[in-house]
Amino acid sequence: MSSYTDIAVDKNGHVATIEIQRPPLNFFDISLIRQIANALDEIDADPQVRATVLAAQGKAFCAGANFGDPARQEADPAAAKGDPADSLGEIGHLYYEAVRIFRAKKPIIAAVHGAAIGGGLGLAVSADFRVTCAEARFSANFTKLGFHPGFGLTVTLPELIGKNNAELMFYTSRRVTGEEAVQMGLANVLVPINEVRSGALKLAREIAECSPLGLLSTRATMRANLADRVMEATKHELAEQTRLRATEDFKEGVKATEERRVAHFKGR
Repeated sequence: MSSYTDIAVDKNGHVATIEIQRPPLNFFDISLIRQIANALDEIDADPQVRATVLAAQGKAFCAGANFGDPARQEADPAAAKGDPADSLGEIGHLYYEAVRIFRAKKPIIAAVHGAAIGGGLGLAVSADFRVTCAEARFSANFTKLGFHPGFGLTVTLPELIGKNNAELMFYTSRRVTGEEAVQMGLANVLVPINEVRSGALKLAREIAECSPLGLLSTRATMRANLADRVMEATKHELAEQTRLRATEDFKEGVKATEERRVAHFKGR
């Protein structure tokens, strides 16, 4: 495996583990998403690996993008050059990298031991399965930020939990507990918090006992065109995010979240 700056990749038998290492909240930027996509490409190229666990250090699984710290956002060279094909800037490039995650060929199990918020929820939902605990929190908190959902969630979340449940999460920005996540189909397995990663590894090993050719073939059928549909969805998501990013409401939503208070939106 290649060396990475913000993730660690380990292989044990037929199971690989990708660990996000940006504790405590594991905020993402283009670099982190690219590293995960690169690791999945390498895993796909390794015939010994049949399943992958995506886990994280720290308090959260992934708290999304850190809007309050622009220094964490990596600039997109194409946007910097004024390329009209990428006028959406660095977030557009981030979602391009995210689509690569959806193109991975082998099953992925997310070990969600803490918060999976915003784009972090999108990352968790990009996996085939989620093992979680009562303490975990799942939230599509975009509207509370004065924003529009992203990371392909307008495709992936309704398909996972149903259109109306997805609308409920989008429109309220509420935090869903681990138990609620399992009940609505957002997560698959509920275990004690200190067993989340071992539970994910157990599921990965169960999957890895199956025929690798059968797994690849069946997963390709079950996820047919998913990456392409996510790519199309992110084009619209990004257009709306770019528009809303310039509003007073977005600035207020980010500030209110940082200050842990109710936002005072004005609809402009």
